[in-house]
Amino acid sequence: MLACDFFEVRTLTGARLYVLAVIERATRRIRVLGVTAHPTGQWVTQLGRNLAMDLQDVGSTARFLIRDRDAKFTAAFDAVPADVAVGIVKSGVRMPRMNSIMERWIQTCRRELLDRTLIWNQSHLLHALREFETFYNSHRPHRALRKATPLRSPPDTASAGVAQLDIRRHDGLGGVLKGYRHAA
Repeated sequence: MLACDFFEVRTLTGARLYVLAVIERATRRIRVLGVTAHPTGQWVTQLGRNLAMDLQDVGSTARFLIRDRDAKFTAAFDAVPADVAVGIVKSGVRMPRMNSIMERWIQTCRRELLDRTLIWNQSHLLHALREFETFYNSHRPHRALRKATPLRSPPDTASAGVAQLDIRRHDGLGGVLKGYRHAA
């Protein structure tokens, strides 16, 4: 199952930028589809086509896409997932819990990235979101995945002794994002 949503980001100049992101509920893998100052139905439909091609490339077995009732999601957008056998589920009016995993990721993105970063413009925001997407999918452990990341299997720490662990830190976005891993 997939879930998508828009969220708004303000730049230093006060401009509003809109971000469309999709998350796979089972694996928690996030995909930032695009950023624009003026989201239109055509733009959203094109991002839907790009998503459909990505899902086919990775062999995704998603059967449903949860979205809200925003007017930017046109009938043309709804037809794109239907072409790859993904049904559309519209969330209820004023029911954020119906799309709770996506809403939670937006909160995480705001708390861990956007609240700590001054965004200059659209290209800077897109760069920061791509870095955060890579960090989230490759380095950030999730409790729902038994402390694994969306793109890796759970670590086998039971066989390693506590005294033998060597942990290394790597920073992203100038130290805003911090990841830790076992050194080989």
